[in-house]
Amino acid sequence: MSKSVENPKVDFFFDKADKWQQELNLMRTISLECQLTEELKWGVPCYTFQNANIVLIHSFKEYCAFLFFKGALLKDTDSILIQQSENVQAARQIRFTNLQEIIDLKAVLKTYIYQAVEVEKAGLKVELKKTSEFEVAEEFQKKLDEMPNLQKAFYALTPGRQRAYLLHFSQPKQSKTRESRVEKNISNILDGKGLND
Repeated sequence: MSKSVENPKVDFFFDKADKWQQELNLMRTISLECQLTEELKWGVPCYTFQNANIVLIHSFKEYCAFLFFKGALLKDTDSILIQQSENVQAARQIRFTNLQEIIDLKAVLKTYIYQAVEVEKAGLKVELKKTSEFEVAEEFQKKLDEMPNLQKAFYALTPGRQRAYLLHFSQPKQSKTRESRVEKNISNILDGKGLND
């Protein structure tokens, strides 16, 4: 089976890797052997099929991973897909902590990649939670109730910006921290800005 061509724009990612260089290079080879197009997106190697994102490679301190964009739709027959956090809706990771794990799973990994391509070919979409289904921290709800202009400004934001704020405000365990986050972001919300704008 022929393999796709390496994209020179992506080489720096593999060249600069300190900790996971062998693992990342093998993941690259596997992706290219599946006839995917190698691109650079978000500063990491991303593998596409007919311009649709299939899988990307990323590395962290404790592990390196394949991230499947629509991993939630894959049949996880080998129970290796990981949901990074409860708030991640579509993507799933397969994590590695050594080269042998990737070698042992090579055939399985290709199966998952081909399955992800079939998901794209079929036009399947992940059913995302609506913004209204996300928890509103009580500290934020209190401010929305007290300040009609804040409420109006918040609901005028795009759904993605609303979700980012809702997640940011509800993450801390302590009420004081949630309250502090709400206070720090009121002016941005009133200005129509997102959490990271």
